[in-house]
Amino acid sequence: MLDKAGLRPTDVVLEIGPGTGNMTVKLLEKVKKVVACEIDPRLVAELQKRVQGTPMQSKLQILIGDVLKADLPFFDCCVANMPYQISSPFVFKLLLHRPFFRCAVLMFQLEFAQRLVAKPGDKLYCRLSVNTQLLARVDMLMKVGKNNFRPPPKVESSVVRIEPRNPSPPINYTEWDGLTRIAFLRKNKTLAAAFKQTSVMTALEQNFKMQCSLKNQDLPEGFSIKEKVEGILAKIDAGAKRARTMDIDDFMAVLHAFNSEGIHFS
Repeated sequence: MLDKAGLRPTDVVLEIGPGTGNMTVKLLEKVKKVVACEIDPRLVAELQKRVQGTPMQSKLQILIGDVLKADLPFFDCCVANMPYQISSPFVFKLLLHRPFFRCAVLMFQLEFAQRLVAKPGDKLYCRLSVNTQLLARVDMLMKVGKNNFRPPPKVESSVVRIEPRNPSPPINYTEWDGLTRIAFLRKNKTLAAAFKQTSVMTALEQNFKMQCSLKNQDLPEGFSIKEKVEGILAKIDAGAKRARTMDIDDFMAVLHAFNSEGIHFS
């Protein structure tokens, strides 16, 4: 994992869940500084004891607490054997972090890693796939068998390299996320069917009315959110499309069509 991260002697590295510091020590030998985020105070004590009185002590900064709630500092690379239960929220915290970092080399549960790299039409292609690939280039580096761990876990693992797209795409990510949420709720259904759901129509109508009031515009006479949505989907010939086969360009076209007609997803 260290080799695949392409570390430089001037790098600041973020490590999540360092445990007793097996990887931390190797990182400290290669880089300028390691910021290690650990939630368990007992493991923090072990890690501090391990580097105490060595030249590595001054290069290690430990953040104690939940990484999902922490304000992340500046870093060049993130290298981590992730606590698997926080994989998804951590990936998005990482990808929306500024300033941009160079790359992250992370170990995940195998199926989660496969979702990250899945392409349109793949069985595992989902909202996680398209949202991640919008913001980053993702590569599967290597599978790691359960017997490489003591004690062996019940799942296989995989190491993934993530490189943020810099600059990021010129779209509102909250809007994008709102659209993909609707589309992937039933990823095998058509977009027309996904948008027909009462909860979706209600939310879009509220958003549209809010936009009108913010712009001091009157609601168009005889306004029907159902007709408006159906009209937009027909105009771009997207009603029959299904989320499981749509790529980033397809979603961008749908988002642009709705936004330009004053319909918003956030």
